[in-house]
Amino acid sequence: MTGASSVAGSGSGLLERLMAAVRPEFRSRLLVFDADDTVFGGGACRVEQCRRPARGRGMCPGHLQRWVKEGRPDLEVFVAVTDPGWQRQRPNAQCRVPGCGYGSCRAGMCVLHGQQWRRAGGPDPDGWLPDRPIKQPAGGLTCRIDHCTLWPHASLPFCHSHAQTWKVHGRPDIDQFAMGFSHRVVTEDEAIRLDRLGPQLALEIQYAVQCRRDERMSKTFPTIVMQVVRFLATTTVTSLLDQDEDTWRAQIGRPAPKDGTPRALLIYARRKVEDLVDAGGWDSEYPRDVWQLRRLGFPGHQILTFEDIPQSWLRALVKRWVRWRLGTGLGLAVARRGLLALTRFARFCDRLGVNTLASVKRSVLEHYLADLQRGMTGGQRIGMHIGQLNNFLSAIRQHGWDDTLPATALLFPDDHPKRAERPPRALTEHVMAQVEHPDNLDRWDKPAHRLVTLVLIGTGLRVTDALRLPRDCIVLDAKDAPYLRYFNHKMKREALVPIDEELRRAITDQQKAVTGSNGGTGSLLLPRPTKNPDGSAPISSNTYRAALYRWLDNCDIRDEHGQPVHLTPHQWRHTVGTRLINRDVPQEVVRRILDHDSPIMTAHYARLHDTTVRRHWEAARKVDITGQNVAIDPDGPLAEAAWAKQRLGRATQALPNGFCGLPVQKICPHANACLTCPMFLTTNEFLPEHRSHRRQTLQLITAAEANGHTRLVEMNRQVLGNLDRIITALTDNPDKACEQVTDAG
Repeated sequence: MTGASSVAGSGSGLLERLMAAVRPEFRSRLLVFDADDTVFGGGACRVEQCRRPARGRGMCPGHLQRWVKEGRPDLEVFVAVTDPGWQRQRPNAQCRVPGCGYGSCRAGMCVLHGQQWRRAGGPDPDGWLPDRPIKQPAGGLTCRIDHCTLWPHASLPFCHSHAQTWKVHGRPDIDQFAMGFSHRVVTEDEAIRLDRLGPQLALEIQYAVQCRRDERMSKTFPTIVMQVVRFLATTTVTSLLDQDEDTWRAQIGRPAPKDGTPRALLIYARRKVEDLVDAGGWDSEYPRDVWQLRRLGFPGHQILTFEDIPQSWLRALVKRWVRWRLGTGLGLAVARRGLLALTRFARFCDRLGVNTLASVKRSVLEHYLADLQRGMTGGQRIGMHIGQLNNFLSAIRQHGWDDTLPATALLFPDDHPKRAERPPRALTEHVMAQVEHPDNLDRWDKPAHRLVTLVLIGTGLRVTDALRLPRDCIVLDAKDAPYLRYFNHKMKREALVPIDEELRRAITDQQKAVTGSNGGTGSLLLPRPTKNPDGSAPISSNTYRAALYRWLDNCDIRDEHGQPVHLTPHQWRHTVGTRLINRDVPQEVVRRILDHDSPIMTAHYARLHDTTVRRHWEAARKVDITGQNVAIDPDGPLAEAAWAKQRLGRATQALPNGFCGLPVQKICPHANACLTCPMFLTTNEFLPEHRSHRRQTLQLITAAEANGHTRLVEMNRQVLGNLDRIITALTDNPDKACEQVTDAG
């Protein structure tokens, strides 16, 4: 091949690598793919016996155009009755003279009859055409084209129309010309023709097409590839690497958004060729200041850039630190935050004139802490920068990367700003009632998006985990109780969460739909509906979020103040945790359901629950056994202690109709006689129990009087009196709103 010496990267053996990488089936200058090809095909045309690939309405371009010209009739009728042959396979017009088998030439007649008609002065054809003499070809010959039954023109092997086409094409070999009509004709929209490109440029496009087929992640019609090929044919480059990505983007132009695919394909091809040159994993990528993460096994086209760190000594340490963190399995997002924090620290050191690691002393770090406070707002952001810098310095010492780091270069817990307590993110029940209403759920335009919403609400999964659920995600225990099996991508482990029968049925319906659309080959429950031939790519979180915001707007979901609700999918995770805690589910059980790595996060929901219960406790009216109010000032100095004692009392001495106000360190002398105990307290929420107890006490007194049990009557009359005072005091509560709240509880 020629032109290899001018190719960028040719010194690294690009040409040799291309020759070794491109397989024989992609080495042709004419690439043709079957109609049912998962990447380059569009499925067979719906017209029976037409083998061309479909492009629109399930038909090939020829039949689609024919359908449009006929006025867009009923599609099912059209595909059933239309001629399966494409245009050049349809029969040519025959001479109008009855019994004449020659092809039409002029005025609807063959050459001979047309000349006779013209010499006759062009009379009315209806009266002139009958009884014309007909000279049949010797031997009953017909046109050499298989599907054409017309008589050959003069001494030629073809009918008049096919003979004219044969002459226009330079009178090629008769058999080869005839085969072009007898076999499947490859048209421009079905083939990739690379004969207009130079040898190496064609080889690079062949390699890109091969990669696209191997990845099987996106539909790429040959027409799109040909747009790129025609553009490259207008340039003078010999390799895609002759120009960078930005130059290619500018040169190929900026067509309408719907026509952006050729530009994306060109950039894809260049990246594949560049990756082939720079292949080698970490050994090849690590020395660079911009890491192409796709070459290191990360999805997408993300990068990590160290160019913004001006000091070479610091850049080398940061690169080593980031590589070590990625090698330990740390998430890319966390590694990127560390790089961001160290880049800011590097710029600070550059301004301060710190030019060696030995100069990074405690005094420099204290100066940097002040600079963070001046340049940033928010304790969480500042704490992130401090924590990442501290991790970096600790790693240098731990692994012995540089012994010149001063021993005083330390950051302490007191250096971190106090983080403000985060407000609750759980959605209110007012909002959730609207979100979970069946009418609103039926407003989802796509069943897959509706199922994602049900999974998030019912299980508390992170949206990324929900979208990547495997198709066989339901697991049953010994009692046939269903569980959802998923992969916790944040913790990098599989987990199970119990689900109800309604969610199980919804998942089963989606499994059937996926099996029907992908033929049972897809591995995901929620595959992306487009550009996903194998069903191996999940729905994008951005796609679901956009659909969620449209759904919220269509349902007109509003908060307690009448304002439109703006929520994120992650808020449903907080809502699940808060709901479970408020239902008195043990905190450890909630931690396991949400698959938290630590109980610290789960404790956040418990704190919210404690705050809610205390607010109702403070608002409720509390009376003792004499019916007297027990006042506790929420803002008083003993408020926290009183609440703590009440929580301990409820936890350690469970009573059916109130709670004990006795300090837990003391021993109760009243032995289950709470209604005669001066330490007993109760609220409106126990009114039903008090009324039921009063009825039982009256029955006991009546039976004791009948049996002459005076002591028993005396004891129960004291209890009855206390119950009457308690019920009267709680019933006469002037705060009706508070009473309704506590009664509902």
